[in-house]
Amino acid sequence: MIFGKKNSKIKDAEMSFLGHLEQLRVHIIRSVVASVVAASVVFGFKNFFFDVVLLSPTKAQFVTYELFCSVSKFWGGEVFCMEEMPFRIVNLKMAGQFAMHLWVSLVGGVILAFPYIVLQIWLFVAPGLKPEERKYAGVLIGSSSILFFLGVLFGYFLIVPLTVQFLGTYQVSDSVANQIDLSSYISTVTSVLLACGVMFQLPVLVYVGSKLGLLTPEWMRKYRKHAFVVVLIVAAVITPPDVASQILVTIPVMILYEISILIASRISKRQTLR
Repeated sequence: MIFGKKNSKIKDAEMSFLGHLEQLRVHIIRSVVASVVAASVVFGFKNFFFDVVLLSPTKAQFVTYELFCSVSKFWGGEVFCMEEMPFRIVNLKMAGQFAMHLWVSLVGGVILAFPYIVLQIWLFVAPGLKPEERKYAGVLIGSSSILFFLGVLFGYFLIVPLTVQFLGTYQVSDSVANQIDLSSYISTVTSVLLACGVMFQLPVLVYVGSKLGLLTPEWMRKYRKHAFVVVLIVAAVITPPDVASQILVTIPVMILYEISILIASRISKRQTLR
């Protein structure tokens, strides 16, 4: 009888594990379908997403350049004041433009479907949470989505223009003209946008980590300097090799880090009171 009970428990555990895998598969499929649907929208509006969105930072009339030009003139300089960019975007592969069209559609689909993807992650995790923890679902999903889109906008209007302006205009000699491959440009832009979107998820990740007992405000304060170094390294990877760009990325992320410490402290106090 004892062995029978043990076998029954093992079978129940296996069924529970398989059930979780099945639920995970369902949520992954839903996320993929939503991303594909959003990607088809991006694919269909090719002219808008390429000419108006992605290729705008290659034009001197882009809003960020005009703003920086006005600021630099105010301080007696004309650093970002240009009539036109001194480079061209070219395609060097037979299927290069079509491949980039597909890639942009996929990345754009993931970005547009991000709130739904977060919802699916929440629906998978929710059954294992307490009732009082589930009531924060809307706030968590909304906060995660808002932070992600803020990160993407931050990357698009600040980091991408700085990257394009610096790397696109940099020359080792006047004899060498810049002709940037389309795939190189698109991969740089999409990498920056996704990296900024993910980095802005820091408060949400800290909230989840604090709830699970993996992070404490004391630990985050203790390793604040280490976090600063890590952020600087990440900023150096996703930005052009100049100090100004790294600082522009580091400042908002470190502000989010300090906000995350406050979130962790609040969660820690609530758990202590219980």
